[in-house]
Amino acid sequence: MTDMMRALISGRGPQWTVDDVPVPQPRRGQVLIRNYASATNSADLPMLDEADPCNGGSGEESIAGFEYAGEIAAVGEDGGSWQVGDPVMGTFPSAFAEYIVADHRFVLSRPETLDPDVACTLPTALLTEYGALTVAGFEPGQSVLSTGASTGIGMIGVQIAKALGASQVIATTRSADKRELLAALGADTVIVTGEEDLTQAVLTATGDKGAEVVLDHVAGDTFAQCLPATAIDGHVVNIGRLAGPASTINIDSLSYRHLTVSGVSFGFSRDWETVPILEGLRAKVLPAVGRGEIRPVIDSAFDIADIQQATERLRSGKAIGKVVLSFA
Repeated sequence: MTDMMRALISGRGPQWTVDDVPVPQPRRGQVLIRNYASATNSADLPMLDEADPCNGGSGEESIAGFEYAGEIAAVGEDGGSWQVGDPVMGTFPSAFAEYIVADHRFVLSRPETLDPDVACTLPTALLTEYGALTVAGFEPGQSVLSTGASTGIGMIGVQIAKALGASQVIATTRSADKRELLAALGADTVIVTGEEDLTQAVLTATGDKGAEVVLDHVAGDTFAQCLPATAIDGHVVNIGRLAGPASTINIDSLSYRHLTVSGVSFGFSRDWETVPILEGLRAKVLPAVGRGEIRPVIDSAFDIADIQQATERLRSGKAIGKVVLSFA
């Protein structure tokens, strides 16, 4: 192992810069991971722009990214049961680099059936979607509505709900051309919100009962439309805010249906919340990943030497699924 590594640095302009930086060393409770591939997430571009000094950003330099897949390269003191060479994947800050240090509790085993360029696209979505279902108290046999289901994490959420025994999975999308994709991923009903009223379509699909669990990736007006589409005593979990953070709701829909509403954001500073979610994910979801029941949709892959093309693809808004960056 060398003393220097390649990494993608933000804070120098409108795109990430490839640079050589020192390989980090694992401290107590950490492991060092040789990263072979990383995946981009919806937060990556906003964070890049916020640090861009050419556009009024902070100019604060840092290694970008969160998702990775590779193998254990070294284990720090009290670094858990990990062994050098173990195939792993996960989500942790500063992941756009050849080597990553991470809290050993946040690292997931990488199924041997998954190459790094596939595995790296899964951890954030697995954590977020399984975590949201857990917060909602999801049980097998319940119905699940996922709004904005054609997003990267939304597509994984549809598959997790199906793999965990949802009786019915309803998915929404703005694009009619995503209907077949979502159906192939396990959605029993696909609602194209540009063509159908969300509330009425969900009630029709559920025999006027409504969905028992709602995973909302959109917010805005969509969040308000979800409330009367949720079953009595149901649970609505907001995950994303693609349509903006503000929503005007009808309180009657909330109160008379006895709904529970939660918001989730599984951060690294809230280990007391995130670690139990990861433990449940390892037991209940990773076996389904290994069997191929949960699989990512990958838009494109780029070597980090081609980071400009990767950034252009992300900014185009045309990517369907994940954009992968190779550090092999």
